[in-house]
Amino acid sequence: MDMPLAIDLARIQFAFTVSFHIIFPAFTIGLASYLAVLEGLWLITGRQVYIDTFRYWIKIFAVTFAMGVVSGIVMSYQFGTNWSVFSDKTGPILGPLMGYEVLSAFFLEAGFLGVMLFGMDRVGKGLHFLATLLVAFGTFFSAFWILSVNSWMQTPAGYAINEVGQFVPANWFEIVFNPSFPYRLVHMVLAAYLTTAFVVGAVGAWHILRDSRNDSAHLMFSMAMWMAVIVAPIQVIAGDMHGLNTLEHQPAKIAAMEGHFETQKGAPLILFGMPNMETERTDYAIEIPGLGSYILTHHWDGEVKGLKAWPKDERPYAPAIFWSFRVMVGIGLAMVALGAWSLVARFRGRLYDPGLLHRAAIVMGPMGFVAVIAGWITTEMGRQPYTVYGLLKTIDSASPIDVPAVTISLLAFIVVYFVVFGAGVYYLFRLMGKPPEAGEPGMPEHQPTRSAGITPTPPLRYPGEARQSGE
Repeated sequence: MDMPLAIDLARIQFAFTVSFHIIFPAFTIGLASYLAVLEGLWLITGRQVYIDTFRYWIKIFAVTFAMGVVSGIVMSYQFGTNWSVFSDKTGPILGPLMGYEVLSAFFLEAGFLGVMLFGMDRVGKGLHFLATLLVAFGTFFSAFWILSVNSWMQTPAGYAINEVGQFVPANWFEIVFNPSFPYRLVHMVLAAYLTTAFVVGAVGAWHILRDSRNDSAHLMFSMAMWMAVIVAPIQVIAGDMHGLNTLEHQPAKIAAMEGHFETQKGAPLILFGMPNMETERTDYAIEIPGLGSYILTHHWDGEVKGLKAWPKDERPYAPAIFWSFRVMVGIGLAMVALGAWSLVARFRGRLYDPGLLHRAAIVMGPMGFVAVIAGWITTEMGRQPYTVYGLLKTIDSASPIDVPAVTISLLAFIVVYFVVFGAGVYYLFRLMGKPPEAGEPGMPEHQPTRSAGITPTPPLRYPGEARQSGE
């Protein structure tokens, strides 16, 4: 990109923190909805296995949610430290959008999270279920605002530029619902659901291999595989629609994703190769003639622009984008394949027979996170060399920073993140490695004692429930 070293280091720092952060919301968005479904099924059917599985995953949700909040707060400070010019120029538009996310979505999540985690025995089943639903909606609403912000940076709309060079709102509806936002929102939310499904499926598969009679493990694996069967093909369609939208608004990104340097009709689909920015060609290309044009334009002889259509200083870095896109697509197709495999096993009545299917599900467990990060690399590097596509370049967005300062902060981030979040991830693996049990205990209730001068409030009991021993 031929940028100063300090700016490259600032970009690496932001990429590192956002990649670390995105794995937690990608999990909590789906997991919150999964918890709401489990609790709803328990209320409808009264089956113990649903509430046992709910209590198993709510502890994992609590840890993941906390880690996502902390990593998100740290990430946001970089807008002021490393990207102050960007903040100044886009603040009149992006500032309110970020504020809406905090005042609506985050407050909704935080306001009902405590009831969801600790209120099962205190507020009644109906109100507790409402709290779970509101937390799930809050996670989705948070994604709504954040993706609106990111989509506006990709396809800016509804703005004007004032006399000091700031982007100011001219039409808030066009800003929020900019051209790429609906496609990006659907694609990301489905990715979050699939990410959660494959983690849940991997945990269920792990415990089926250890104890094939565990009812909660059966439930986890079955629900996860239904999600793979239904949602993974939908995600393929959503991804295709998102790609067509990107072709319309960011054709240079598509050229980099496909490895095309020459503008041509009847462009081939390059399956694999090594894009070379110096020679302006894709070396060692393995391609299918004409299929690239058909996928992108839905016509065999459709014209596809190559990177040579743009000046060298306006081209995204094709090698990274080309391969990150293929990682994302490859994992998506593997999800479809695993879902189809599980469907065959289900129809044969062998879904819970320990075997190769369950080992494959364990391998696929973390692949949703890899696909999400690969997708974000494709999206963000494909926007370069701009922060606001076509309007504000990255090199013009940075603070007046020097190399030593950014280097020290980057190294500090790396050390602290791997220590603190490494411990958190280790604890999550400990929780997931524990087999789900019949009568799974919920979140611990830390109550004030009489010795502190406060009388604890007794938990509510529902009609027909027996008194617990010792009360």
